[in-house]
Amino acid sequence: MRHTLPLAPQFYVTAPQPCPYLAGRMERKLFTALQGEHAEVLNDTLSKQGFRRSQNVLYRPACADCTACLSARIRVADFEPSRNQRRVMKRNAALRREATSPWATDEQYSLFRRYLDSRHADGGMADMDVFEFAAMIEETPIRSRMVEYREPGLEEIDGPESDLAAVCLTDVLDDGLSMVYSFYEPALTRRSLGTHIILDHVEIARSAKLPYVYLGYWVPGSRKMGYKAGFKALEIHKGGHWQDIGNPEDHDSETHPLSVDPIAEQVARISLPDTRATGGQ
Repeated sequence: MRHTLPLAPQFYVTAPQPCPYLAGRMERKLFTALQGEHAEVLNDTLSKQGFRRSQNVLYRPACADCTACLSARIRVADFEPSRNQRRVMKRNAALRREATSPWATDEQYSLFRRYLDSRHADGGMADMDVFEFAAMIEETPIRSRMVEYREPGLEEIDGPESDLAAVCLTDVLDDGLSMVYSFYEPALTRRSLGTHIILDHVEIARSAKLPYVYLGYWVPGSRKMGYKAGFKALEIHKGGHWQDIGNPEDHDSETHPLSVDPIAEQVARISLPDTRATGGQ
């Protein structure tokens, strides 16, 4: 008889560094490698427990004095756009979506640089060169797509360098779409392209009969991440399970140091996929 052991990845913790969301706080991340023949099932399983993917690594915040970063997802079946979101959809009706394989292009990188230089010039990705950009896009051991949004004639009307208005690196999970990273033309700020990308991913998931769209982390008290609470049917992963966000102000206590459990306890509570298989010789 031949047996395969359950998947047992090793988990590590990064060194503390300044938090990009809450001033005066330090962040650290719990992470594990995403590789091998069971990469997809591991990604699916840990994504449902608040983890996110970055290239071939899965991570989630594990800060020493705060648990404010809460993974967020939209329940597709219950989602209805607000009046303002319907206006966003109308403003961007001319955009045409194209889903491609995860392959980086010079056109994408040019848009990415304009986006960073305009909106995140002092962020952690500000110095990313074309090779690092390509690695972010192409180093994926799972099913990923580059979802591009184009508007014919855009370069003549609004002044960008091409008709590429927005891009989202998207992972396809067994229960939804995970929006890994998105960027858009900064000259079109008034078009609310970030919101449009999320709304369109809800429609993609709906047509594919996938129940969720994963948005990354929502952080109570952070203006940078507060927009996510504006989407209806939003769930957050808190206390080991998914729950409706309810009143966003009810989650302010997550910034208190007493909300943090020891790393060993956090790791012990992680559920891993069982890949055991039995076969005859």
